[in-house]
Amino acid sequence: MEFPECPVCLQTYDGDCTVPRVLACGHSACGACLENLPQRYPETIRCPACTVLVKFPAQGASALPKNIELLRLCPQQSADVEISRKTDKRPLDQNYGLFPQLWSDEFYKTWRRWILPHGSVSIERRYGDDEIEKLLLGRVCHVSDSGSSSPIRVREDRTVSLVRVVSLPCLNSDAVLKFSYTSMVLKCLSELKDGERNELVLILEAGIMNGGRVCRTYGLWGNLEDGFLYLVCGRGKENLTERINNWIKKLDIRNKVGLNNDEMRGFAMIAIELCEAIMAMHSLGLSIGFLGLSCFSADEFGSICVDLNEVLVMGSTVRETMVGTVSTKSKIDLKELGILISNLIKKEAFVSPEVLLKLLHKEGVVLECGTTLCSVGNKCDIWSLVFVLLSLLLGKDCLIETLGTLDEVHSDCDCSAFYGSWMEKVNSCLVMKLGSEYASLRQALCESLNFDPENRPWVVELLRCFRVLIVSPELDALASLKLAINEYDAAHCLVLGDLIQLPDELIETQRDDTCQTGEEKIIKDFVDGLSVGMVKSKDMLGHRDCVTGFVVGGEYLFSSSYDKTVQAWSLQDFSHLHTFTGHEHRVTDLVYVAEEQPLCVSADIGGGIYVWSIALPLKQDPLKKWYEEKDWRYDGIHALTYSENGYLYTGGGDKTIKAWSLKWQLGWNCPIMEPCRPQSIDRTGRRFVWKFGFCPMSCC
Repeated sequence: MEFPECPVCLQTYDGDCTVPRVLACGHSACGACLENLPQRYPETIRCPACTVLVKFPAQGASALPKNIELLRLCPQQSADVEISRKTDKRPLDQNYGLFPQLWSDEFYKTWRRWILPHGSVSIERRYGDDEIEKLLLGRVCHVSDSGSSSPIRVREDRTVSLVRVVSLPCLNSDAVLKFSYTSMVLKCLSELKDGERNELVLILEAGIMNGGRVCRTYGLWGNLEDGFLYLVCGRGKENLTERINNWIKKLDIRNKVGLNNDEMRGFAMIAIELCEAIMAMHSLGLSIGFLGLSCFSADEFGSICVDLNEVLVMGSTVRETMVGTVSTKSKIDLKELGILISNLIKKEAFVSPEVLLKLLHKEGVVLECGTTLCSVGNKCDIWSLVFVLLSLLLGKDCLIETLGTLDEVHSDCDCSAFYGSWMEKVNSCLVMKLGSEYASLRQALCESLNFDPENRPWVVELLRCFRVLIVSPELDALASLKLAINEYDAAHCLVLGDLIQLPDELIETQRDDTCQTGEEKIIKDFVDGLSVGMVKSKDMLGHRDCVTGFVVGGEYLFSSSYDKTVQAWSLQDFSHLHTFTGHEHRVTDLVYVAEEQPLCVSADIGGGIYVWSIALPLKQDPLKKWYEEKDWRYDGIHALTYSENGYLYTGGGDKTIKAWSLKWQLGWNCPIMEPCRPQSIDRTGRRFVWKFGFCPMSCC
């Protein structure tokens, strides 16, 4: 009678160490195994018998009921055996699969929902400076993907923009095993730093909790043609920058001295929309650190929103401009700082002072005049926002001209004095443009350009100033409403993050390291080796029945089979070299003996043990053979192994383990093995350790 056993560890239930616990699905397993099963979800495990997800109590397996009916069928253990089983109980290894787990279940759950199907996006146009395609435009295609768990359903035929995030793993057409599309995306995400992944999560979630003021983020899409992973965001059909510039050009606002009420109301409408978009970003825990008109777009309802992909592209332009201007310098003076600011304005990128100094500090560049780094918070964006508005009123050429008037007179000043002098020039231009009629607005704009972020107003306060231009407080029914002020600084500033440094080309060193197929390449991970085609296969034909064992010895590969033969193969070209015949029964196992005279030993189901010499030339007949005493009720040898102490061990169907001495001077000797204390295991779950008492036997 076979006793009930745990389906995981195959141990026979005993009611003490291996206790059957009943799951909600009705199946049972021992408590120790249930404790070690992976939990994909909190307090949830998968039944090892039926694979159904069932609840697992927080108190552990001891809180589950015992299966009394199974315990009644269990054999009664002796006291000594029970004590030993308690002592020798070891924790189970949690590595159940053939392949190592590439990422945790929690990681998969977090990122799988953001992965768009491969066929869901088609690229239509490519935008880019020089030869670098920083922004791609595309459309959403119809894809039947019922398994997608993306938090947003992308409507078919919607225009989207795409920005590179990271390069995908190398594809090898000769690979034996290939990553699926989803696995490729998850692999490159798993190789990102924790900070980079956290930043990417903030951006993705900002697009679904935006209230309409931040462009929609649809997820991540891998382009297998160019080998990059892209961030996919919604994009309006209208070009906001072009439309606003056409409006300014039509009214000739930049060349006018003074604006009428209608023109100021139109300008105030744009300013309010921009303020609301920035406030929405701050409410999501994100600040930008710089702004340009291209960072905004219009949605399908006509509202202005922050375009996250354009922000990333403009941010990379800011980084490139800064690095190109300061070059390899470790120190710059105020004149060089003015050149850097001028170059950024030409790119229509307005960076607040504290953010610019922070970026220089990250690149290892300091100002000769010295300055204290201010903390970067939400108020960095109001400085940039006001400069976007000033560029609409005055034009970027005027702003560059005011910056150019600051010559060597200020070379001995500190950074705050430099910015203060510049703001005085800008204020003079505002006085000429707005006159005295809009003094309160001009004052609010100048306060927003203060060098010290603490002295700048909040964005909502600037919004109120523009709201007054549209409707007077007496006629504004909502003027008495208290608008929320987000006094907490954003958790992350995008321009200071790592995703701003977008990959312009594939990292060749990474590709070379991944795609090497030479002998010098060391495969650190088995799955990586398979994925890049490091494993090749070759069919070796020779056996006429199923193969039961392999062993490598010297330059040979030996194989055993149910066809009663042992085959020898060359490890150089995998060709067949020799067939050892002589077994009268099916060969079950074989071992290689690395002694002065190398041997191959094989055993069969009839109890025969054959020793083959592998010295050249290979011979047909065995060097030695003998048979173990066989009980007619059991079949012969099932397992065979060799130890360096000169003993050959066999395990047979008669439930015994035998040790054979291969000492040539003593002949062939068989030991007597006696059970000592529970250690090794048999089918009933009992474990044994053996002590050897050798008695010589006659030579076979």
